[in-house]
Amino acid sequence: MNAVLQLPDDLDISPSDLALTLAARLYEQGRLSAGQAAQLAGLSKRGFIELLGRQDVALFNYPSEDLARDVERA
Repeated sequence: MNAVLQLPDDLDISPSDLALTLAARLYEQGRLSAGQAAQLAGLSKRGFIELLGRQDVALFNYPSEDLARDVERA
């Protein structure tokens, strides 16, 4: 799938930075796996995981309510 975006001329972002940001956000939303997002970003899986840290995106998206419930059941 290809997409064409028209961005404002004064938006100072390169196509590769846009791809990195999009990949991180889609991963964060659970719409892409880590492997898919890494591919979109043009990175290895390890490189993508490092990107997540720089973008303040959690590698494991596990809601605190679910964690608390799991701890209670353990």
